[in-house]
Amino acid sequence: MREKREKMVERIRHTYGLDSPKVLSVMLKIPREKFISRVYRGISYDDSPVPVGSGQTMSQPYTVAFMTHLLISLSTSLPAGKAGLSLRKKGKEIRKDVKEWKVLEIGTGSGYQAAVLSCLVKEVYTVEIIKDLATKAKKKLKKLGYNNVFAKTGSGEFGWKEKAPFDAILITAGIEGEVPEVLFKQLKEGGVLVAPIGRGYDKVMMKYIKLKNSRTPKLQTEKHGIFHFVPFVHKKN
Repeated sequence: MREKREKMVERIRHTYGLDSPKVLSVMLKIPREKFISRVYRGISYDDSPVPVGSGQTMSQPYTVAFMTHLLISLSTSLPAGKAGLSLRKKGKEIRKDVKEWKVLEIGTGSGYQAAVLSCLVKEVYTVEIIKDLATKAKKKLKKLGYNNVFAKTGSGEFGWKEKAPFDAILITAGIEGEVPEVLFKQLKEGGVLVAPIGRGYDKVMMKYIKLKNSRTPKLQTEKHGIFHFVPFVHKKN
């Protein structure tokens, strides 16, 4: 599988133009195939999402790389490129203090995105509303040795209050309306939240930065291209 991982990383770098050495080096090490059912392992490194059960998917490799880079990097700009999605960043790639970050992930899914984050930050707290997925991901992450990932079953729209505040929050499902306000309250000043937003199949990848030293909470927003996501699952009444 090492060869397939290398081809995956080269595709991300050359086809999509995402040059993020630290993120890609992590993805080169993580066995993506171990986070999905054996029946899909043959396509685990393809340029597409992979089913993980319960109507959910493990995101396309490029999407994982892009969202991770967007979350932990300094402000970025996107030149015109393939589908308007390519990203080339010059200068410092990673924030200096990222290794000390505590990150919240909304939507554990297979656990693969949490594993990627765990290799870059101090602690990852991940919430999954679908019990079967949450249970499988928790066991898988523990088995593979990602001991700085803490998972629970619950509704991501409420965050994880007991572990707040977070340096960054990553939402891995498409939100049709607005990001729940409670998540911004659980974000530190200067913190970053990345989420796909929009109605229908196409979502705009949004990056929110909670500004420091403001009398009232203010957000700086950035738009970063169109992506496709399964819908955010809300808690049933």
